[in-house]
Amino acid sequence: MMNISMRDLRAFIALAEQRNFTRAAEQCHLSQSAFSALIQGLENELGVKLFARSTRRVEMTAEGKVFAESANRLLGEFALVQTEMKDHVDKRKGRVSVAALPSLAAGWLPVVIKEFRAIYPGVSTELADTLSDECLELVRAGRADFALCAAGADMAGLVAEPLCNDEFYVVMHRENPLARRKSLAASDLLHQPFIHLSHTSSVRQLLDAALHPGRIAGIMEVAHLASVASLVGNNIGISVIPFLALFQFSHPDLVIRPLKEPKIVRTIYVVRQGERPLSVAAEAFLALLKKRRSKIRSELGKDERRP
Repeated sequence: MMNISMRDLRAFIALAEQRNFTRAAEQCHLSQSAFSALIQGLENELGVKLFARSTRRVEMTAEGKVFAESANRLLGEFALVQTEMKDHVDKRKGRVSVAALPSLAAGWLPVVIKEFRAIYPGVSTELADTLSDECLELVRAGRADFALCAAGADMAGLVAEPLCNDEFYVVMHRENPLARRKSLAASDLLHQPFIHLSHTSSVRQLLDAALHPGRIAGIMEVAHLASVASLVGNNIGISVIPFLALFQFSHPDLVIRPLKEPKIVRTIYVVRQGERPLSVAAEAFLALLKKRRSKIRSELGKDERRP
């Protein structure tokens, strides 16, 4: 296996261009003796003479001309690698892939993505909006740099850092008698037509856990918050929704009230692989995300409407 360095290649190209040991050594900032030893070492490594030396000139041999083509190509490729890496380090290039709960992906997160893209226009951003279990799988598979979601039952190999807390609210039509109250308890919901989210959602799992052993008997179960908003907007039933999803319930016919008893709070985590470092671009995005998290409520707007 040959041991040829970029320093060797640069010295070779300098001598090929200058055809003079003194000038080539100066160009490489080496003494003439050190430069000569470098060229001699390269020829020994290759097992051929690259230059024909005379008292007046230095000429490349036939083998030297063949090697010159490869040396120029390798130096060009190395320069490209250096430029590419510098672009990534300086965040002029790169990719960030984030998996997030739909409530974050459709609400607050686009605000951060917009700001990040304005700061680093050369970095591409990818967003997967899905439920918590799928978010975790995307991180495990390396298809997402990190996820913004609830913690799962199996967090092996993952690191979870709290990002923010998300309180739950009751949403209802303004004609519902409960709309007259300032806050509600779980007992107020027992005899109401209730719209459930699917069992696989973190919202449903937290609600069921908080009310256990009690249980709210729903009249319908749907997979998407937009469906809940439409059903509640048509006064078919009521539901319980986390704050980060309330932007989807911005309608004059809807009323939002805090659920005080029990108070249900879900923690949103930044989840990443425990042993894999983030790319420079992903670290920059995460830093901006943490910097902006204090503005989540102000940017989404806390909305507790009264009829």
